[in-house]
Amino acid sequence: MIVVTRLNDSQFAINPDLIERIHSSPDTTIVLVDGSKYIVTESLPEVIERIAAYRARVLSLAQEIPVSRSGIRQLELVTSADHDSRDDPHPDDDDDGRARAVPVLPRRI
Repeated sequence: MIVVTRLNDSQFAINPDLIERIHSSPDTTIVLVDGSKYIVTESLPEVIERIAAYRARVLSLAQEIPVSRSGIRQLELVTSADHDSRDDPHPDDDDDGRARAVPVLPRRI
């Protein structure tokens, strides 16, 4: 998410992946894929820079995901599909109270 400022100086966060286009005539207007429009105080170059910084941060965080011995990045999803909830009042929790994680492997084509 990137943080931008409305004309009344209130700030809000917006998902840059949902931005369809940005206008600058004269106010900067962000148009989302669903047609929503937001007028913001930041300039067009500022919004673009925030989007680039956000995406760089996402890539940087992705590089920190540990790699297994097989060379596959280990991502995890929380699920209770392999656990019978009738036996346990908290089926999504491990014994230590944390959510049970299931490894996600890439699809083989």
